Amino acid sequence: MARTSSPVNTATFLEAALEGLQLQKQRIEEQIAQVRGMLGHGKGSSPKAAAKAATTTTAAPVAKERRKLSAAARKRIAIAQKKRWAAYRKEVAAGKSE
Repeated sequence: MARTSSPVNTATFLEAALEGLQLQKQRIEEQIAQVRGMLGHGKGSSPKAAAKAATTTTAAPVAKERRKLSAAARKRIAIAQKKRWAAYRKEVAAGKSE
């Protein structure tokens, strides 16, 4: 014999399911805000504010301002990187010849 459910039981069940899903959504949004906070996105805002902002805005993320390096600093970085690559190539060449 097939079981039939009354409309009242179905509506109650669906309302309970909806409440549960909304609670899960809220928890997930809070977790997303916490992870964003750990990554440094949205510094200075609370997790709730970050969660609210994440759900209410769809604007493109704001690009961070790049650091300005002097010509001398860029030159030092370039020299150091060339030195590292030279050491790496020397190590690889020594490994192949053995």
